[in-house]
Amino acid sequence: MGGLQRAEGGPQAGAVPGDPFAVALEAIGTGAYVVEESGRIVAVNSRAGHLLGRAAPDMIGHDAHELLHRGPQGQRLPATQCRMRQAFHDGHPAQGDDEYFARADDSVVPVSWLIAPYDLGGRGAGTLVVFHASGRERPAANRRDRPAERLTEVERLALLAETTTRVTATLDVEGAVRRLVDLILPRLADWAVVDLITERDEVWRSVVVQADGGTLVDHEELQGPMPPVPEESMMPLSRALRGVASALAGPETYQGRPDSGIAVEQRRLFDATGIRSAAIVPLRGTREVLGALTVGRAGSRGPFTTADLPLFEDIARRAALALDNARLYQRQRAVAETMQNHLLPQMPHVPGLRMTVRYLPAPDASQVGGDWYDAFTLPDGATALVIGDVVGHDLEAAAGMAQLRNVLRAYAWSQQQPPSRILERLDEAVTPLTDVTMATLIFARLTRGDDGGWRLCWTNAGHPPPLLVTGNGLARYLTDGHGLLLGTGLRGHASRPDASVDLPPDSTLLLYTDGLVEAPGRTLDEGLDRLRQHAAALAHRPLTSFTDRLLHRVHPPGHDDVALLALRTPPPEG
Repeated sequence: MGGLQRAEGGPQAGAVPGDPFAVALEAIGTGAYVVEESGRIVAVNSRAGHLLGRAAPDMIGHDAHELLHRGPQGQRLPATQCRMRQAFHDGHPAQGDDEYFARADDSVVPVSWLIAPYDLGGRGAGTLVVFHASGRERPAANRRDRPAERLTEVERLALLAETTTRVTATLDVEGAVRRLVDLILPRLADWAVVDLITERDEVWRSVVVQADGGTLVDHEELQGPMPPVPEESMMPLSRALRGVASALAGPETYQGRPDSGIAVEQRRLFDATGIRSAAIVPLRGTREVLGALTVGRAGSRGPFTTADLPLFEDIARRAALALDNARLYQRQRAVAETMQNHLLPQMPHVPGLRMTVRYLPAPDASQVGGDWYDAFTLPDGATALVIGDVVGHDLEAAAGMAQLRNVLRAYAWSQQQPPSRILERLDEAVTPLTDVTMATLIFARLTRGDDGGWRLCWTNAGHPPPLLVTGNGLARYLTDGHGLLLGTGLRGHASRPDASVDLPPDSTLLLYTDGLVEAPGRTLDEGLDRLRQHAAALAHRPLTSFTDRLLHRVHPPGHDDVALLALRTPPPEG
């Protein structure tokens, strides 16, 4: 391929051997090219040509976006959909991943990139684009047979920026570990091993992954529980798991008499993987040591040296921050879910009625805690039904929900009044007696008449309307009885209405929270129509199957938790 190639009329110094412009691009050590203001490639280094399977003269003079930028299936991208193009026009440094470049054979290679303004001398301002292959499928230039070489400073900074961006972009511990492995292999090593310390101070070998060509292979037979961390051991992994220090290791490190069970497992690891050189660094969180990262080379690349440790320590530091955040999030989520589940009541047994409930926590812990259902028998024999959503999230919302529920139960039990009057009293008590700022709520009384029929009387405080589905698939929303949500401070300016309806035999009443029908990019009316259509189609199903299949079909988007209460009246006699 030769060295740097430039467009005719480009910076003239680049044609001279040893010219700083040419040397700078070649010294980057990974793919790099320079574009001028219109986006036309004016210079490209040999590594870029090698990664893309293109001769440099075939790239120079072409618009970089039109020539290279593609979608994951090789489709051409409109300029408006290209993040790199947008960043280029902004004229500021930027970096990203999950982009695709076209190779000369029309295949695509996933890349991570970094762009920065670049002075073209007399030709004005340009942009430098630095990129490398990323993801599980990588071009041959990035595979394990690549000779060992030290990352340039630009590559190092790009890798650290990518680590921060990708690993911290998830709040799932397993996902963060997998992203960390993807960043390291096969770019820096042939093997990656992550040992994590659980909240019970147990060590678990979470992943053992090998870069086999362009594929990452999990070795589950080497994963699993590990012996405890010895306090006095001076062996590299033991020290890393105590957060003491990073170290280099090889098979010979663990060939002597083992000082602990961890040393035995490390000897097994080296024997099974063929690792000849390893760097072992701690994963230190903000409050505790979370585990250790081991990277190993078993192929033709040279051994690690002490000069490699600072890079791995920087990577581990960023990864540990992500893991620490993910653990804190999962701990917070578990507490919120546990509290929410304990606060949600058991359904009462009402002769003649079938009743079922569901609660789906949102994946985001900050969204857990505000939604609830309730049902209880009143002194006059009526059944109270409640569905509600406290404004706010997490433990604060769960605690407020419990307060609101208890006040509502007390009023409903002690006062034999219409639902509207009960909610008026509840609205008066929200501010002085609870920590709730605002809430939506449906409160209903279900009674059985002398003829055996069921009658529902309800009032709605700003909540999505109940859905009534008959046995033959007719579905409609009960939109009457609608009033202001609780906590607005406007309770004295408008009275709350009541509404009532006779529930037909073999009909299903569905009370739900807005997480079931609201989703980004979709209007509330669209969500309500979708719920109604699926509920009508499932009307013939037994209640439990109806509820489960409805949730599966509607497929809540997961941005909010979902509470659902469904009841079914008995079929007609005879």
